[in-house]
Formats: sequence, C-alpha cells, structure tokens
Amino acid sequence: MNNNVSNMLESTMAKLREMVDVNAVVGDPIVIDSSVTIIPISKITAGYAGGGSDFVPKNASAHGNPYGGGVGAGLNVTPIAFLIVKDGNVRMLPVALPANTTADRLVEMIPETLDKVVDFIDSKIEQKKEKEAENEE
Repeated sequence: MNNNVSNMLESTMAKLREMVDVNAVVGDPIVIDSSVTIIPISKITAGYAGGGSDFVPKNASAHGNPYGGGVGAGLNVTPIAFLIVKDGNVRMLPVALPANTTADRLVEMIPETLDKVVDFIDSKIEQKKEKEAENEE
C-alpha cells in the first residue's frame, strides 16, 4: 500500500511542477515604448494530500489485495505586485492590501527610499562639481 500512495503523491507532485515554474512567480517582462518595463510578481500557494487502503478479498481465490486510494491537489496563484523599471529606477506597485506589519512596510519602501538616496547623492556630487568649476574660473 505504501508504494501505491507514494506513486500517487509523486505523480501529483510532478503535475504540480509542470503547472508551476519560475514564470508563474516572476512573470515575463512587459516592455512599453522601450523605456518602461513592467514585471508581474505573484504568490503561489499549493497543497496536496492523498491516501489509500488495501482491501481483503471476500473469497480466497482472488489474486492479490484490491487497492483503493486517491490524491487531491490545489494551486492558488495570487498577483501581489508589479515591478516597474523606468530610466534605471525600479519601483514596486503592490496589488494586494497594504502591509500589516512594520517590517513588511519597510521592505516595500526600500526601492523608493534607495532611489531618493541615490538622487540626493547625485545632486550633491553635481553641486560640488559646479562649485569646483566656478572656483577654477
């Protein structure tokens, strides 16, 4: 019986693997006007279970024990965000409800915060170069 259940579960897992690949989590990029790229991000939840039983034949002349069993599986693909790449900047546009915890909010803010820090540093460097150019003249 263990072999029959194992075979059913392995077969089910193989089918789940066929259905879900990396493109289901990080979708194919969508390019708009060659300056904006949108990348869909999804969450995948999977569950499966199985079981079975050997039955004792009613008459002794039957060969082997009849087996009955089954396996069930379910997949849920939920879009959670889009990564938007424009002019070298990456932004995340969440699809789901806002984050509930402080840690989740911080993680969502990282790309935008990094963009602001880089812009600030670039502007300071540019200002410094302009002052040095003025002093040389």
